[in-house]
Amino acid sequence: MSTEKRPPLDRARVADTALKLLNEVGLDGLSLRAIAKELDVKAPALYWHFKDKQALLDEMATEMYRRMVADTALDPADTWRERLLKSNRGLRTALLGYRDGAKVFSGSRFTGIEHAREMEETLRVFTAAGFTIAQAVRATSTSYFYTLGFVTEEQGVKPMPGERREGFDVEDRARLMADFPLSAAAGAEIFEDYDHHYEEGLALLVEGIERRYRPSGPGPSAPHA
Repeated sequence: MSTEKRPPLDRARVADTALKLLNEVGLDGLSLRAIAKELDVKAPALYWHFKDKQALLDEMATEMYRRMVADTALDPADTWRERLLKSNRGLRTALLGYRDGAKVFSGSRFTGIEHAREMEETLRVFTAAGFTIAQAVRATSTSYFYTLGFVTEEQGVKPMPGERREGFDVEDRARLMADFPLSAAAGAEIFEDYDHHYEEGLALLVEGIERRYRPSGPGPSAPHA
């Protein structure tokens, strides 16, 4: 009988194992049974920590957020533009680090209030720049939804870096849609060069926010697409 001492089974260890397994099997293949097997425990042991899969997804999303914040430096001197760009670029990078990362994050509920500190500081930056609290919420949440939706679609084509799902070949798509030349030409704009297209969309959002709300505080020039 093995005398090797294993680390205790707790929420952090289960969530960490689940995130590692997620990259191998994706969200559809991630089950409490599969995670239990990876941990070499019986599935019922996990229910002491998570009542169901959604509860586990909530913890996974929270852990993803913790790691994202640790890897994204936010300067108190940021302008509202700089803060919005840094936050959303950091979010996209974090989500792309996991297979189906955007799907896991979307609709999940944080299990703690770690996000409150970052949220408070971001709202401070925006209100100091002349936004009302309502405008600050609309600006930050709209950019967040853009990033989440963009990455969801991006990962539908490229689940992980270097991978590409079958059926998303732009040239094949163009041949199939030869009778619809504009739609055929749009394929390269939809399914290629995601980094450029994300930045262009983010620039459109920033410029739209400024035109709509006209904050009184200073801000750098618009980001280049």
